[in-house]
Amino acid sequence: MTLPPAAPSPFPPSARLRASAEFQAVFKAGRKLSSSHLKLHAHVRAEATAPRLGVAVSKKVDKRAVGRNRIKRLAREVFRDQRAALPAGDYVLIAQPGAAKLESGELRTQFLQLLERARSLKPAATPGTMPASPGACERPASDS
Repeated sequence: MTLPPAAPSPFPPSARLRASAEFQAVFKAGRKLSSSHLKLHAHVRAEATAPRLGVAVSKKVDKRAVGRNRIKRLAREVFRDQRAALPAGDYVLIAQPGAAKLESGELRTQFLQLLERARSLKPAATPGTMPASPGACERPASDS
Protein backbone atom coordinates (compact mmCIF):
# COMPACT_ATOMS: atom_id res chain seq x y z
CA MET A 1 0.00 0.00 0.00
CA THR A 2 1.45 3.36 -1.01
CA LEU A 3 0.53 6.64 0.55
CA PRO A 4 -0.62 9.52 -1.63
CA PRO A 5 1.96 12.27 -2.12
CA ALA A 6 1.94 15.01 0.48
CA ALA A 7 0.10 18.15 -0.56
CA PRO A 8 2.44 21.08 -1.10
CA SER A 9 2.37 23.98 1.32
CA PRO A 10 -0.06 26.66 0.21
CA PHE A 11 1.25 29.34 -2.10
CA PRO A 12 -1.89 31.15 -3.28
CA PRO A 13 -1.86 33.88 -5.93
CA SER A 14 -2.20 36.43 -3.11
CA ALA A 15 1.32 35.40 -1.99
CA ARG A 16 2.89 36.57 -5.28
CA LEU A 17 4.03 39.96 -6.45
CA ARG A 18 3.00 40.49 -10.06
CA ALA A 19 2.52 44.16 -10.87
CA SER A 20 5.46 46.34 -11.77
CA ALA A 21 4.36 48.91 -9.17
CA GLU A 22 4.60 46.26 -6.43
CA PHE A 23 8.16 45.39 -7.50
CA GLN A 24 9.13 49.07 -7.65
CA ALA A 25 7.75 49.70 -4.14
CA VAL A 26 9.98 46.92 -2.78
CA PHE A 27 13.04 48.26 -4.64
CA LYS A 28 12.39 51.77 -3.32
CA ALA A 29 11.66 51.01 0.33
CA GLY A 30 13.17 47.58 0.92
CA ARG A 31 16.53 46.40 2.25
CA LYS A 32 18.92 44.68 -0.13
CA LEU A 33 20.58 41.41 0.85
CA SER A 34 23.09 39.76 -1.50
CA SER A 35 24.87 36.48 -2.07
CA SER A 36 27.24 35.63 -4.88
CA HIS A 37 24.49 34.85 -7.43
CA LEU A 38 21.26 36.15 -5.87
CA LYS A 39 19.92 39.45 -4.55
CA LEU A 40 16.95 39.68 -2.23
CA HIS A 41 15.08 42.93 -1.71
CA ALA A 42 13.00 42.67 1.46
CA HIS A 43 10.38 45.22 2.50
CA VAL A 44 9.15 44.05 5.91
CA ARG A 45 6.00 45.94 6.90
CA ALA A 46 3.99 45.82 10.11
CA GLU A 47 0.69 46.37 8.27
CA ALA A 48 1.30 43.49 5.83
CA THR A 49 -0.72 40.36 6.48
CA ALA A 50 1.65 37.72 5.04
CA PRO A 51 4.92 37.39 3.14
CA ARG A 52 4.70 37.76 -0.66
CA LEU A 53 7.35 36.87 -3.24
CA GLY A 54 8.31 38.21 -6.64
CA VAL A 55 11.05 36.61 -8.75
CA ALA A 56 13.00 38.27 -11.56
CA VAL A 57 15.28 36.23 -13.81
CA SER A 58 16.44 38.09 -16.91
CA LYS A 59 17.81 36.74 -20.18
CA LYS A 60 21.26 37.85 -19.00
CA VAL A 61 21.09 35.02 -16.47
CA ASP A 62 20.16 32.36 -19.03
CA LYS A 63 19.09 32.84 -22.64
CA ARG A 64 16.96 29.69 -22.48
CA ALA A 65 13.51 29.92 -20.89
CA VAL A 66 13.94 26.45 -19.42
CA GLY A 67 16.92 27.66 -17.34
CA ARG A 68 15.14 30.82 -16.17
CA ASN A 69 12.03 28.84 -15.22
CA ARG A 70 14.12 26.33 -13.24
CA ILE A 71 15.44 29.17 -11.06
CA LYS A 72 11.94 30.60 -10.58
CA ARG A 73 10.46 27.20 -9.68
CA LEU A 74 13.19 26.54 -7.15
CA ALA A 75 12.76 30.01 -5.59
CA ARG A 76 9.00 29.55 -5.23
CA GLU A 77 9.49 26.11 -3.68
CA VAL A 78 11.99 27.38 -1.09
CA PHE A 79 9.79 30.40 -0.31
CA ARG A 80 6.73 28.17 0.08
CA ASP A 81 8.59 26.06 2.66
CA GLN A 82 9.95 29.08 4.57
CA ARG A 83 6.93 31.38 4.28
CA ALA A 84 5.49 30.68 7.74
CA ALA A 85 8.77 31.64 9.44
CA LEU A 86 9.25 34.96 7.58
CA PRO A 87 8.09 38.36 8.78
CA ALA A 88 5.14 39.79 6.85
CA GLY A 89 6.11 41.94 3.91
CA ASP A 90 7.21 41.79 0.29
CA TYR A 91 10.29 40.02 -1.04
CA VAL A 92 11.82 40.22 -4.52
CA LEU A 93 14.49 37.73 -5.56
CA ILE A 94 16.73 38.71 -8.46
CA ALA A 95 19.00 36.13 -10.06
CA GLN A 96 22.42 37.37 -11.17
CA PRO A 97 24.38 36.19 -14.23
CA GLY A 98 25.97 32.86 -13.45
CA ALA A 99 23.07 31.62 -11.32
CA ALA A 100 21.91 29.29 -14.11
CA LYS A 101 25.23 27.44 -13.98
CA LEU A 102 24.79 26.54 -10.30
CA GLU A 103 23.39 23.23 -9.16
CA SER A 104 19.92 23.38 -7.63
CA GLY A 105 21.32 22.57 -4.18
CA GLU A 106 23.68 25.56 -4.27
CA LEU A 107 20.91 27.92 -5.44
CA ARG A 108 18.67 26.60 -2.65
CA THR A 109 21.43 27.12 -0.06
CA GLN A 110 22.08 30.71 -1.17
CA PHE A 111 18.36 31.59 -1.11
CA LEU A 112 17.91 29.98 2.32
CA GLN A 113 20.85 32.05 3.65
CA LEU A 114 19.26 35.24 2.33
CA LEU A 115 15.90 34.36 3.88
CA GLU A 116 17.62 33.61 7.20
CA ARG A 117 19.13 37.09 7.15
CA ALA A 118 15.73 38.57 6.20
CA ARG A 119 14.15 37.02 9.31
CA SER A 120 16.09 39.44 11.50
CA LEU A 121 14.79 42.57 9.72
CA LYS A 122 12.51 44.84 11.70
CA PRO A 123 9.29 46.19 10.16
CA ALA A 124 9.51 49.62 8.56
CA ALA A 125 7.76 52.41 10.43
CA THR A 126 4.37 53.38 9.05
CA PRO A 127 4.86 56.56 7.01
CA GLY A 128 3.50 59.74 8.54
CA THR A 129 3.47 58.57 12.12
CA MET A 130 5.80 59.31 14.96
CA PRO A 131 6.37 57.14 17.99
CA ALA A 132 4.64 58.42 21.09
CA SER A 133 6.94 60.32 23.40
CA PRO A 134 6.57 60.18 27.19
CA GLY A 135 4.02 62.71 28.40
CA ALA A 136 2.65 63.34 24.91
CA CYS A 137 -0.91 62.91 26.17
CA GLU A 138 -0.53 65.59 28.80
CA ARG A 139 -1.04 69.22 27.84
CA PRO A 140 1.26 71.74 29.44
CA ALA A 141 -0.35 73.83 32.14
CA SER A 142 -1.10 77.38 30.98
CA ASP A 143 -0.27 80.40 33.12
CA SER A 144 -3.51 82.38 32.87
